[in-house]
Parts: sequence; structure tokens; C-alpha cells
Amino acid sequence: MRRFCFWIEWLGGAWVGRFVFVVCLGLASFGDGSSVLAAEYRVFVGTYTGKESRGIYSFSFDASKEKAGAFRLAAKAENPSFLAIHPNRRFLYAVNEVNKFAGMASGAASAYQIQPDGSLLFLNQAATGGGAPCHLAVEANGNFLLVANYNGGSVSVFRLGEDGSIQERTELVRHLGRSRHPRRQRRPHAHSVNLDVGNRYVAAADLGVDKVFVYPLDAATGRLHLAKANAVSLPPGSGPRHFAFHPQGKWAFVNGELSSSLTSLRWNSAKGTLEPVDTQSTLPADFAGGNSTAEVRMHPNGKFVYVSNRGHDSIAVFGVNAATGRLTPIEREPTQGQTPRHFGISPCGGYLLAANQKSNSIVIFRIDSATGKLEAAGLKVEAPTPVCVRFLQMAKAD
Repeated sequence: MRRFCFWIEWLGGAWVGRFVFVVCLGLASFGDGSSVLAAEYRVFVGTYTGKESRGIYSFSFDASKEKAGAFRLAAKAENPSFLAIHPNRRFLYAVNEVNKFAGMASGAASAYQIQPDGSLLFLNQAATGGGAPCHLAVEANGNFLLVANYNGGSVSVFRLGEDGSIQERTELVRHLGRSRHPRRQRRPHAHSVNLDVGNRYVAAADLGVDKVFVYPLDAATGRLHLAKANAVSLPPGSGPRHFAFHPQGKWAFVNGELSSSLTSLRWNSAKGTLEPVDTQSTLPADFAGGNSTAEVRMHPNGKFVYVSNRGHDSIAVFGVNAATGRLTPIEREPTQGQTPRHFGISPCGGYLLAANQKSNSIVIFRIDSATGKLEAAGLKVEAPTPVCVRFLQMAKAD
């Protein structure tokens, strides 16, 4: 059966005026008869540059046919390791994960205009105010870009122009402290920035100090209200890395890179506070090798959460109890490659694309929306050192 999915979107001047509705039409069965939802996407791939990679790449993925298009260079760039797409889907942003930029001890962030053929038109670039920026996000109104600086141990905020360009920096917050790991936690290492579903708070996971900081965001000025900020502490040596809010806004999830763990947290949107609820290992009990986790993502239906294991080289799948926030291990699916640094889930929830950094491949899995389980689709895209994948739905769905 042919099927497709499309977006109806209205962007107002404030979050309360923003209406987004996803319509997914048509079903196809696989395996045990469960359904997947499909559409046609442009997939952008961030990389570490070197002998094999020259920047940001793109390819098309037709989910209705389970077919990937040609993999090609979208823009030359230096270490564009993490990507974010503007809510209006016209612009793309990338961190440049370097420690020196324009003669300063800083990394950079770059802005691009997305072209119809999947190429990227460079707009401009700005120093992030800290070394090795490794994660970024655009707030829901599309007015500000937020960046996590790993070596800088800081979070920066930039105003965005109507033309998509990165404009003045409105905020730079430096974290303080250290934790137990003798090498990785001698100083702060901000590793991710995420906006809550109400677009009112920024959650910044810091691997170096075992904390997730929560900052109220002034959506008019791009400032973070430090006097009203708070933080939740994770067990020493956890190394919180990436973070995901539940789509219904009651729960949140953070993976411990150093402890190979996933923690669910209760999110109080009125106070902007997080409270740990449950922690589960991402590894099987009999695994004895080295491992670190990388990405954590929610399924759009809010029933499942996924974490990548680097070492075990798998995606750990957990069920989420909607009433209690507790986690139930479901499976650990091999990614058919080495070091899955990142993975993306298609907006309609039908597919997961695992970026195997060390084996230069992106492997595509179907997602069973009833059980959360993964099934290899038998489709692999050769990609040089892939470390981030981002979906952009194409104008024509199929």
C-alpha cells in the first residue's frame, strides 16, 4: 500500500501561537504484522573531516520504497559533527568541533540555506565562545540558536536573522566543578542543549560535573535567567551526555556516557525541575568489554526510548511507563557496524538510521510502533565517519 506523511504548521510569534500537526496516512506491515509509517526524506549527515570526509553530506530516503538515493557532499566544512534544522525547514546549522577559530580559543557554528537539491548554501559562521562545540539546537520560534561547548564547559546562545544567519551572541554561561573520573571529569564538559516542549527551559547535560542544568529562557532577548536556574545531580561517574524530553512533557531521559546507563526523570514544567525516577543499564549483564553510550532519542509516540552503545555496538531499546516514568528493557539490537555515535528516528516513527562512525556506514532499521523493536531493513549507506543524521521531509511525499 502506498502511504505518506505530511506536516501542517503555523508559526506564531510565541510558543503558545505555534501549532504543529503531523498527519500520517497509509500503513504497511512487516514481520509480525505491525505497521510502519512512511514518507520521503532528505537526510543530512554530519561528520568528522579528514582523509575520507570533507564536510556535510546528504542523501534521499524514500521510506515507502525503502530506497536510499545518492550520497553526496552538501557543503565543505571542518568537523561539522552535529547538525540542527530550523523549524521553518529552510536553514541548517552545524557546529565546527574545533578548539581554535579565527585566532581565538573557540570553536564555531555555521549557518546554511538548504537548497532544493539537498546542497547547502553557506551563510555565515560565528565563534561559539568555547572549545570543541559538540551539540546545538534551535528554539521552537526559530529566533535563537543554542550551542554546547565541550572543552569550554559552557552554553552559548545566538540570535538568528530572518535570512537564517547567525547574529550576535546573547548569552554565554560557563559551568563549574568536576567529578570522579580521573580523565574525563577533571573539568566541566557541556555535551548537549535541549528545549522543553513548552519552549521555556533549556536543559544542558554536562558530562564533566555529572549534572543536568536547567535554565529558564527569555524567548524575547535570548538570555538565560541564571538566578532562577537549577540542576539535578546524577551518580558520580555517570557522565550525562545527551538528553530527551518526553513528547507529552511529563518525563525526560538522559544517558550516562561513562556508566552505560539510561536515567528517566520527572519533569516539573511549572518549576523547571528534574527528579530522577529510574536508572537502567544499557548493556546485557554478561557483557565484559569497554563501552560508552552516545545518543538518546524518544519515539514520537512516547512509548519507547532508544540509546546507542559504542563498544557493544548496539541500540538499547526501553519501554516507558506513562504513569510512573519507569523503564523496561526491551532489546539490544546490533547496529551492524562499529561505534554508533548517533542515530535518527524518522518524524513519523517508522525508521531508525544508525550512524556507525568507525565503520563508515549508516544502517537503516524499521521500528515496530507496537513493541518498539528494531528490524534491519537490509539497507546500508556508505558514509565517511558519520556522527550525526538529521531528517528533513521533502515537499513531495510518496
